[in-house]
Amino acid sequence: MRIVIAADKFKGSLTAPAVCRAIARGVRLVLPRATIVEVPLADGGEGTVEALVTSTGGRLVTQHVKGPLGDRVRARFGLLGDGKTAAIEMAAASGLVLVPKRKRNPLRTTTYGTGELIRAAVKGGARKIIIGIGGSATNDGGAGMAMALGAKLLDRNGRLIGLGGGELAKLARVDQSEFEVGDLKLDIRVACDVTNPLCGPNGASAVYGPQKGATPAMVKSLDRNLARYARIVARDVLPGTIRSRRFGLERVAGAGAAGGLGFGLCAFLGARLQRGIDLVLDHLEFDRTLRGADLVITGEGAIDEQTVHGKVPIGVAHRARKCGVPVIAIGGSVPPSANDVFGHGVGGLMSICHSPMPLDAAVRDAAALLELAAERAMRLLRLGPIRGSA
Repeated sequence: MRIVIAADKFKGSLTAPAVCRAIARGVRLVLPRATIVEVPLADGGEGTVEALVTSTGGRLVTQHVKGPLGDRVRARFGLLGDGKTAAIEMAAASGLVLVPKRKRNPLRTTTYGTGELIRAAVKGGARKIIIGIGGSATNDGGAGMAMALGAKLLDRNGRLIGLGGGELAKLARVDQSEFEVGDLKLDIRVACDVTNPLCGPNGASAVYGPQKGATPAMVKSLDRNLARYARIVARDVLPGTIRSRRFGLERVAGAGAAGGLGFGLCAFLGARLQRGIDLVLDHLEFDRTLRGADLVITGEGAIDEQTVHGKVPIGVAHRARKCGVPVIAIGGSVPPSANDVFGHGVGGLMSICHSPMPLDAAVRDAAALLELAAERAMRLLRLGPIRGSA
């Protein structure tokens, strides 16, 4: 029997590689001769770099970069096993977790550090870059990222503007004469699971600004600034064929992701936005991994009504269903709403919580509980068809 274990992290408890290892131990207790393929996964958010590095035999690289408030922070990116692909989580350099709640102010926060990670990856030989852009602290439209790569954002007097979404009010011109990666043929894919445009009532500032510390007055100012930024970038950066389109990049679904970083990556680097789990599965050639598989076991910390909206278990199940491979999902929290997954290719569902227990106990003992759940699932599987069943 060939079993593919393709699971996400259990947040706050186990990384995706650790989840896969625990499930594999449980499987081997019942099926010691099974061929097991472990594929740690993520959906483009936290854990994506580690999952891709582990799955491809790559390595992690640590850099000191400018954090969202301008101080220096340690951030990691991954160089994957092919030596030509890098994986970056923008939250590592520009994330909300790096900003104390009392200091959250999207007028000031910057994506400069994310640009420094891109620059380091390119200098390390990467020509394909996968970027997860969830969890941002920023609302600068990727302006800081562009500045880190050599773009000059100038005011009407030809002076460099400062960092942060508030400074975009001063922007008059973009000079790309010293843009460091302009002549390189980079293939940049962005894991983006939101559809917000850059500006307007559904844009970056209005929808996500408040959680980053923006007051109603700040939201209005930031939205005006991003609209100004988009006009100037369209004039000074984008090719004429794009400028001439009736609807610009600022209206593209996902342009408003990560405070407009989605727009900035598309405009300055020609990036393509994709659903996170599909981007990861495509890069890992997961469909090829499924060939000859008899079973897939997937999972994540919470399997609930949100799982069907692009989370790892559903991304895996959709691919497996196309290949005719049955899927079992194992989760920590599995409420009744988790049954929604049965309409998306998941055939069996289990919780690691075999009895009532405190959350901290489930988190602490997650590896052992996962192993036990996997063992029990395999024992049920080994029963085979029930006589007289339809």
